[in-house]
Amino acid sequence: MSGDETVRKATRVAQLAHDLMEMRAETTTSEQPVSFWVPGRIEVLGKHTDYGGGRSLLCAIERGICAAALPSVDREQAGRQVPRVRIRDTNSGEMAEIELSPDVAPRPGHWSNYAIAVTRRIATNFSGPMRGADITFASDLPPAAGVSSSSALVIAIFLALSAINNLPDSAEYQTNIRTQEDLAEYLGCVENGLDFRALRGQLGVGTFGGSEDHTAILCSRAGSLAQYSFCPVRFERAIELPKGYIFVIAASGVRAEKTGAALEHYNRVSRRLSVGLDIWNRASGRSDRSMGAAISSAPDARTQIRAALGAATGAEYSSESLLQRFDQFDREVNELIPMAGDALARGDVTAFGEVVARSQTGAELALDNQIPQTVSLVRQARQSGAVAASAFGAGFGGSVWALVEAAEVESFQRRWASAYHRQFPEAIGHSEFFSTMAGPSATKL
Repeated sequence: MSGDETVRKATRVAQLAHDLMEMRAETTTSEQPVSFWVPGRIEVLGKHTDYGGGRSLLCAIERGICAAALPSVDREQAGRQVPRVRIRDTNSGEMAEIELSPDVAPRPGHWSNYAIAVTRRIATNFSGPMRGADITFASDLPPAAGVSSSSALVIAIFLALSAINNLPDSAEYQTNIRTQEDLAEYLGCVENGLDFRALRGQLGVGTFGGSEDHTAILCSRAGSLAQYSFCPVRFERAIELPKGYIFVIAASGVRAEKTGAALEHYNRVSRRLSVGLDIWNRASGRSDRSMGAAISSAPDARTQIRAALGAATGAEYSSESLLQRFDQFDREVNELIPMAGDALARGDVTAFGEVVARSQTGAELALDNQIPQTVSLVRQARQSGAVAASAFGAGFGGSVWALVEAAEVESFQRRWASAYHRQFPEAIGHSEFFSTMAGPSATKL
């Protein structure tokens, strides 16, 4: 992490520990807080590919969540000790109190719903007496901006409760979660509610997503992009960023929510691929787990899948829509990401920018998840001097990344923001522009 960001985070962690002790003013303890750094992420390429068994090109950023935690003093209820988790967002001052139980009701639309998904799943998957926790956290991520603020919160809460309860020493953990990639895939299942190996699913947060965000947050390497494939999570390669280049992120100011109608839009992108997979499995008599596995099942599988989708009738989506989504997925996973990684590996930022532009066009034409603000931000970034730029994340709002020369970052950022605000003056005061290195992954401090 860069020097300035290191100082900011160290100051924030010290403040969180102080806030935690104030929160615990009614009790005394000799235990020291456990603290964590959990970054946000950039999905450089891999637009809606992870849950389909595709691949992504990822990195962590230098903004994220700092958290501090202590074991709680549990209260007695009906003659038994009930572990409780108290979580304070120190930015807003909001507090959530949650029982560490598999039966806690969700709170859709509130940030605590992500913490509830974690506590429910821990109580379901891990046996033995559990300790609750008092947790303080602070985020410098723009909320609902596509930089994985929600997944970062899931990971921060899990890491805190895992440390306090020594979950890595449990039989359930050791049998099912053997690597950091396993942990990333498991925490993706915490959000989407699916089983992970023998760890039974619980009510998630309502999204039909995968584990891309969790993999980027837990497995990234500072100064590099990480190429991963999914279902299961597999590391493929690390690619150093060319020297002298840095990312600038523009948060559009249009919130990329995953609640209400926005959740339905997000899940529709996912469902178009899963419906296509169901059609393929019925037509072929196979039981492929993901579209990525289906494409890899035979040398001519791609042609056969397209034929099955083209002949489909009575499906939830038209054959044209299913083919469009399949082609976008296949091209992103099997053509564009390998080409982009190869270009970066040889330091050819011009070729990299051309490949990224093709990926952005594919999202605009096939995913239906782009909005005028993100489309314009991509165009304006290139016009302002970026070697590459793309929208990223779930879409329907959110952010755009641009790769620029580090020596030009301040003047570029001013030009980009000025161009955007001239076109969308209503974004002034809501949008945010900031630079970041490819940062380190989540860590216990």
